[in-house]
Amino acid sequence: MSLWIKICGNTSLKDARLAVEAGADAVGFVFAPSPRRVSAAEVAAIVPHLPAAVEKIGVFVDASLSEIYLTVRSCGLTGVQLHFEAGQEAPAKLRARLGPQLRILRVVHFDARAPGQTAEQIGLLAQDGQVDAVLVDSRTAAAVGGTGVAFDWIAARKTVFGDGARLKLVAAGGLNPENVAEAVGLLQPWGVDVVSGVEASPGRKEPNKVGAFVARARAMERA
Repeated sequence: MSLWIKICGNTSLKDARLAVEAGADAVGFVFAPSPRRVSAAEVAAIVPHLPAAVEKIGVFVDASLSEIYLTVRSCGLTGVQLHFEAGQEAPAKLRARLGPQLRILRVVHFDARAPGQTAEQIGLLAQDGQVDAVLVDSRTAAAVGGTGVAFDWIAARKTVFGDGARLKLVAAGGLNPENVAEAVGLLQPWGVDVVSGVEASPGRKEPNKVGAFVARARAMERA
């Protein structure tokens, strides 16, 4: 199975194209307070210039469903990443309004102090049936994403990732070109997601890092 690779936190057409040219499957745009925040108008101007086959994922934190509906439609997004405790009915409502083809990712922050709780959260999402994948991320006091901090991969491998995973799991948080191969080899995730690990500065991608990240992640598919 091919590894799904998402380069997130894009703020310009140049950076989004860089991710595409490197071989990423998806590009992400952050619609939330962040150094990487973009407006719907900015993304609407970027998306038409990207290949149709590349997924365009909107990242939302504490957004209303009506805000998500409008942003997806105005920007031409193909998926959403939900970083908040949306009600259990939220994914079903999104599909009803935006279509069954919409990629829906939920975010779960891995807590090494309570790994069983993280596994339970993922199990509940698996029962939902409306969520396509879960992005397992780290969290700091200052940020819910793009933290540059890795979660405990060893603990996560034992409790969340592995053959028993009931949903597609995407590893995120603290990944970079130097450690992505190790993460993929250990966790065997369905996908990987990177933000700060391929940046020259917040909101600006570094071409060499983007290329190296995708190449090293892809190399693990053939290992």
